[in-house]
Amino acid sequence: MSDISQQDSWQKLKCFTAARIALGRCGVSLPTREVLRFGIAHAQARDAVHLPFDAEALAARLTAHGFTTLMAQSQACDRPTYLRRPDLGRKLAPAARQALCAAETSCDLVFMVGDGLSSRAVHEQAEPFLIEARSRLEKEGISVGPVVLARQARVALGDEVAECLQAKLVVVLIGERPGLSSPDSLGLYLTWQAHVGCSDADRNCISNIRGAGLSHALAAQKMTWLVLQARHLGLSGVNLKDESDLIEAQ
Repeated sequence: MSDISQQDSWQKLKCFTAARIALGRCGVSLPTREVLRFGIAHAQARDAVHLPFDAEALAARLTAHGFTTLMAQSQACDRPTYLRRPDLGRKLAPAARQALCAAETSCDLVFMVGDGLSSRAVHEQAEPFLIEARSRLEKEGISVGPVVLARQARVALGDEVAECLQAKLVVVLIGERPGLSSPDSLGLYLTWQAHVGCSDADRNCISNIRGAGLSHALAAQKMTWLVLQARHLGLSGVNLKDESDLIEAQ
């Protein structure tokens, strides 16, 4: 049977983006193949949100690379609560706070890895990014503390983690809200002298860290530049602009 669907005249632009453009049509409707592709993408996005965070497996892999890891849990006791109560994902469970405050650390920077809205992103991106980032930070004389693996975590949970571990800088790696073409995207949030009560204006963000987006190496390079500038200027957030690309161009 011949294909009765009609292609769009700008079909060639599809090679430049993963966005759903130039889908074509079949009569007044989308071609069946595009409807099916949309269904698969939607299912992958939902799976990314609900996939449990295998913190123990990630901890084992990081330990094999010489990282020290600590476990943490927000006050959201399960996934449904986490999705309905974002506020609970921003606070450490009492037992987790006690354990982190008791941990003896002396470091310039601590990483918190949280599941966020895509455990898949964390499973796939966190390990290679941390290996790349640690190498760059150590070359700059930045001491890196334990990696805190946090379940049911929101970005602001990193503020309390940094407060407990008395770190000057916290870098939160967290699964971003999955789009229909990016269920595996990792976000990074850097905060200088983080403490409970910080706002999003106090943070610098690097997003879309994944194979089809910003590479681990480039993301680590940008993060290292921001870390050095944050330490030099004593600030982060809206007052710290990422000019790493401008420096490299000179």
